[in-house]
Amino acid sequence: MSAPNGPGADRPARRSPELEQRPAPEETRGIALFCHGGTVAGIEPPRERALSVVRMRGVEQAVHRSTAHRGVSTALLRYRVAGWNGEAADAFQDVRWAVDRLRTQHGADVPIVLVGHSMGGRAALRAGGEPSVTAVCALAPWTPPGEPVMHLAGQTVAILHGLGDRWVPPRLSAEFAVRARRASARVARFTIPGGHGMVRRSGRWHRFATDVVLAGTGLEPMPEAISNALARPSPEGLAVPL
Repeated sequence: MSAPNGPGADRPARRSPELEQRPAPEETRGIALFCHGGTVAGIEPPRERALSVVRMRGVEQAVHRSTAHRGVSTALLRYRVAGWNGEAADAFQDVRWAVDRLRTQHGADVPIVLVGHSMGGRAALRAGGEPSVTAVCALAPWTPPGEPVMHLAGQTVAILHGLGDRWVPPRLSAEFAVRARRASARVARFTIPGGHGMVRRSGRWHRFATDVVLAGTGLEPMPEAISNALARPSPEGLAVPL
């Protein structure tokens, strides 16, 4: 998550969300939907070269390179507006639109894994109960106190957060993970050195997302480290060093 943009804030919003899609070379057996970060408030469209967009596109490309041959199609969601915007929860509404669009394109039986960073992590977690969604991978998610969790009952949620994150304090995702577990979600949370931008140890962030996508789509077993964390009680399973 980043601070609201100043210049250009009066520009009109994009009329509809957009999906940048990379298909699997053959049959699509699973889908990974990537949700980039944004701002607390703002009605302008996300800038093409915004760091949150560029960085998430890099994660999407890395996952696609590692999973396309297994039948995973990937899609990067471009929001209508850059901000979450309070009760409007614009990014969440756009994720719901994207899930419905992908279900229409590929069929309701194709599993969808949501991968979100920062504000996109919040949107992905909020949409974790949508039809066809089989897992959520939340990277440094912005989860304010009181963020809903009951809809995640029975869902698999994997969280990774940098210990040095100055934009979104790691304690927020830790508190969210505890509440989500109490709501009967299957939650594993990991910590990693570094900050909010997923630049330090980028390969580990990419590998983590790839592992969750392959397991969430049913194409690979859940990696042992994540399976063990899911099985460990709180707080041990919610603060595992990666």
